[in-house]
Amino acid sequence: MWHNYINATSTDEVLKTISEKKERARIVAGATDLILELERGVRTGIDTLIDVTRIPGLDQITLDEDGIIHLGPLVTHNHCAASKLIREQAYPLARAAWEVGAPQIRNRGTVAGNLITASPANDTITPLIALNASVTLASTRGERKILLKDFYTGVRKTVMQADEMLVDISFPAITKSQRGTFIKLALRRAQAISLVNVAIVLDLKAGSVKSASITFGAVAPTIVHAPEAEAFLIGKKLTDEVIVQAAELAKSATHPIDDIRSSAAYRHEMVKVITLRGLKSIRDKTERNGFPNEPVLLWGKQTGEEKTQFTKSSASIETTINGKKYSFNHGHEKTLLRLLREEGELIGTKEGCAEGECGACTVYLDGKAVMSCLVPAPRAHGAQIVTIEGLADNEKLHPVQQAFVEDGAVQCGYCTPGFIMSAAKLLEENPHPDKDEIEQAITGNLCRCTGYYKIIQAIEDASQIKA
Repeated sequence: MWHNYINATSTDEVLKTISEKKERARIVAGATDLILELERGVRTGIDTLIDVTRIPGLDQITLDEDGIIHLGPLVTHNHCAASKLIREQAYPLARAAWEVGAPQIRNRGTVAGNLITASPANDTITPLIALNASVTLASTRGERKILLKDFYTGVRKTVMQADEMLVDISFPAITKSQRGTFIKLALRRAQAISLVNVAIVLDLKAGSVKSASITFGAVAPTIVHAPEAEAFLIGKKLTDEVIVQAAELAKSATHPIDDIRSSAAYRHEMVKVITLRGLKSIRDKTERNGFPNEPVLLWGKQTGEEKTQFTKSSASIETTINGKKYSFNHGHEKTLLRLLREEGELIGTKEGCAEGECGACTVYLDGKAVMSCLVPAPRAHGAQIVTIEGLADNEKLHPVQQAFVEDGAVQCGYCTPGFIMSAAKLLEENPHPDKDEIEQAITGNLCRCTGYYKIIQAIEDASQIKA
C-alpha cells in the first residue's frame, strides 16, 4: 500500500519530508481512517507514510496562563475522555471523544486526525467549533493559525496544504458561568457514525442566557452554527417554551441529505429533538448523565504517558511479541494484523472485517488495546506487542480464558480472541468492573453467533477468579 515508511523522531523531520514529497506523502498518527482509504483505493498516488507517534511531547493536553486549552497532534480520543482538564473545562469535547468508535479505536485515533479527515459527521469537530477552536498549521515556510470554522471548505475538504502539519488545537476553557454538552444520535450505541450531532455551549448569568453557541454535525457539507437559535436565546431564561422555540429555530440552519443511514427528513426533525434535549439537560444540570467518572480506556495499569524506548528504524522491523524478539525483513507494506499472521505465524489474532468494526484482531500495542487491522506493520518497530498467544502465564490460562471455557462463552469461537483480549485489559485496568463497564469494554468486539450473555457472565466470573 506504500513504498516508504518513516518513523519520524522530530517535527522538523516531518516538515522537511512533506515539503519534498507533498501529495505523495501522508502523516500517520492513528491511521484509523487512512489505512482504510489506502486499502479501498480512495487515496492514490501516496508512496510515503510518515509516522509521528514516536515524536515526544505531541500528546500533551495543557492549559496556558490565558485560559486557553491546547491539544497536541497526538492527543487521542481516549486522552480527551480521560483528561480531568477536558472533562471539567471542555465537557462537550470529552463527551464527543468518548462517543467515537470503541476503546480500541479511541486508543489510536487522534483528535487532529478527526479534524483533518473533515467529514461533517466526525464527532469532535462539532464541539470544537462550538468552543471557538483554532488550529495551527506548520510547514517549512512557517506557521499559520486558523479558526476551525474557517478550516473547512466542503465535505472532506480543508484549506490545509500538502506540505503542512497540524501542530496544535487551541480553544478557550469553559468558564465558571458557562455550561455545555454534546449529543450524538446514531443507529447503535457504539461503533456508529453520527446521523446528526449537536454541541451546545451557553454562558448563563442569573438564570438567563448571556451568550449561546450551537453547532451541528452531519446535517450540512460542513459543521454549521444555528445563528437564529443562538440569537433568540440571548437574554432569555430556559423555560420550556423558550427551549421549544429555540429548537424549532435550530432546524433552519441545517440542510441534511438522504443517504444509506438516514433520510433528510428524519435528520431534520432530529435536529429539533436533540437541541431540545441538550438545552433541557443544561437547564436541569443533567448534561453529564450517562458519562462515566472513569471511562473504560483499555490502557491497563498505565496512565497513558509511558513511552517505549525507540531506536530509529533499520531495514527490518525489530519488535517484541509476547516477550520474544522478532525481526521481520518482509511485510513492511502490510497491516500489523497481517504481519502477525503471515510473517509471525501468530494466527490466534483473527481478521473478521479488516476495517476496525469487529475487534477480532485486538492486540496490545505498547500496553494499549488496539485494532491491529488499522495499524501499519512498521509501527511494530521498537514496540511491545501482546497477542492472544501471549496472554496465558506459563501455560496457565488467564482468568478470562478460564472463565470463557467454564461458562461456555463461545459458539463458533472466531471472535473469542478479541473478546478475551479486551476483557483481560479491562480487568488489568479495573479488577472489579460493573456490568456497564464490561459492556463498554467490549463495544469494539462483535459476535455474530451469541447473545453476549455468556460473554458478559464469563468476564464477571473472571473478575472473581482474579480477586
